[in-house]
Amino acid sequence: MTRTTSQLASLVGYSTQQVRDLERLGVLPPSTRGSNGYRRYERRHAVALRAYRDLAAAIGPVSARALMPSLIADPVEIAAERIDALHVDIADERRRVREALQGLEAAMTDADDVFEDADAMSIAELAVAVGVRPSALRHWEREGLVHPDRRHVTRSYRAAAITEVRIVAALRSGGYSIPLIAGILDQVREKGITADAERVLTERLSALTRRSVALLAAASALHELLVGF
Repeated sequence: MTRTTSQLASLVGYSTQQVRDLERLGVLPPSTRGSNGYRRYERRHAVALRAYRDLAAAIGPVSARALMPSLIADPVEIAAERIDALHVDIADERRRVREALQGLEAAMTDADDVFEDADAMSIAELAVAVGVRPSALRHWEREGLVHPDRRHVTRSYRAAAITEVRIVAALRSGGYSIPLIAGILDQVREKGITADAERVLTERLSALTRRSVALLAAASALHELLVGF
């Protein structure tokens, strides 16, 4: 069974122009033309369009548009690895958000405790711990988001700075702006108010759960896309 552009678009609630644009971007396999010159789409096009729709809900339309052409063209082993990586990315971000929440709670609970010098972390150690590059930590320092100990030749991150970095890493990975993060950290430092930070981080966890569920919803269409033709 073949479909027209409008019939294919109606399957997922898209416009005919969206379908044409997605084909042009390689999200859909190239269509054939009927004797009247109009595009004709087959089942594989419908499967690819459903896969894109569900994938966009999980990772965002921009990332989905970038990924779909390779899922269509690459060998199934490579395409499967790319999908596996999406699950890993969500799991890694969830871990970072939870660590930020734990770090925030620990910082407020242990505010009066003595921090042992032996527990301080170097910039390289902390970058590895939170999964970012050292250059990101230096940039956050220049922006006033984190405050390592600079009394020595090299930077040293103590309890408060470690918590700052965990919060910034979690929120930046979620797309939050530097001004928003700065405002949250100012409250934590100056007033001990953690409600906003906890709310934002908790909302981020909820968003990650929705992405995980959406990625599971995409599994059926992605499976058919990879092995059904």
